[in-house]
Amino acid sequence: MSKVTVAATQMHCTWNKEENVDRAEKLIRSAASKGAQVILIQELFETPYFCIEIHEPYHDLATTLEENAAFKRFQALAAELNVVLPFSWYEQAGQVRFNSLAMIDAGGELLGVYRKTHIPDSDGYLEKYYFSPGDTGFKVWNTKFGCIGVGICWDQWFPETVRSMALMGADILLFPTAIGSEPSQSDLDTMPHWTNTMRGHAAANQVPVIASNRIGKEVAEHRDLALTFYGSSFICDERGELVEQADRDSEGVLIHTFDLDHVRTQRKAWGLFRDRRPEHYGVLQTLDGQLKSTAK
Repeated sequence: MSKVTVAATQMHCTWNKEENVDRAEKLIRSAASKGAQVILIQELFETPYFCIEIHEPYHDLATTLEENAAFKRFQALAAELNVVLPFSWYEQAGQVRFNSLAMIDAGGELLGVYRKTHIPDSDGYLEKYYFSPGDTGFKVWNTKFGCIGVGICWDQWFPETVRSMALMGADILLFPTAIGSEPSQSDLDTMPHWTNTMRGHAAANQVPVIASNRIGKEVAEHRDLALTFYGSSFICDERGELVEQADRDSEGVLIHTFDLDHVRTQRKAWGLFRDRRPEHYGVLQTLDGQLKSTAK
């Protein structure tokens, strides 16, 4: 299938899980009614963004897929609507927990799980307390509506994330997200930087990018701190051009159709992947930028 219609959504979240999942389903059904075949819901949509603070009982929010009722509901919804539905959740795996995403194909089949690679740690975004670094490596899946890669929030700031998935054959890249104000820098608005970073990834890899962010003000339950999530979910094309973007405050759905054959043709014509020189990129495998000598 060459033409694929994608959707980005955004919504607010409360501590009523059932209402959050109902709200997500409403947006999914709205997107599907407009022709969307791949529908993106934001990161960790079942609850408020609990990583705003350290509170030990929040560890108990983690579940396996088998015990997660929302996942089963999403599977049934994907089958009913014939849509691809990435499912973001707080995963319990043995003695550790991950920020994970299950890829549900149109038809309801589970294609696999990706665990977030890059874990942030800053005031209001204390994810290292809750999540272990992902151990799956980057993933792409051949869905009914194209080869799709997914990164999760902080992953989207790293060029290596997108280049890896593009090299693996991704036709479309999705980023479920939870980002907003910065408690340590109250005058900093990261929204333009956030948007521009992913637009650059799209252009450099010639792959459309879709980002879904939450909206609303969320207040920590056990400390004096709040985050205002700025929405601004968007869809950009393979040149990095914004084709759809939401506002900062409104719940809603964005829709756009891509001709993947056209995108693939342009990607091949430009030769960006043909002209790569991997043998010179060893420095990317270091943390300090210093290649280590193997001479004895």
